[in-house]
Amino acid sequence: MIPTYPWRCAPDGLATFRQLRAQGLRPGGQDVAAQLERPRRRRRGPLVAYLYRVDLAVPVRPMTPAKQAALERANAARRVCPQCGRDVGYRIPVSLGMCVPCADAPTQLAA
Repeated sequence: MIPTYPWRCAPDGLATFRQLRAQGLRPGGQDVAAQLERPRRRRRGPLVAYLYRVDLAVPVRPMTPAKQAALERANAARRVCPQCGRDVGYRIPVSLGMCVPCADAPTQLAA
């Protein structure tokens, strides 16, 4: 069983994944050292955040040129509307599945 602390009461030397990332670190394969629990309302279980030891964390791997190119291609593909085929200049929301003008077009025709 891992140690559990109340929200905002973690000892020094432990950090969440996001806190490590903000410092330019990653867990580096280490196991979870502890966890934080924050109570929630309405009969839901507590919100849990896992903590890692900062002294065992390792630096984030640098971005390679191939990885950067792949990321740029993936983001470019997310900007192309499947309905009209235009590059809209922003990432298309998954909830819409198409650019905003195409999503609004049926409501404009109905009015």
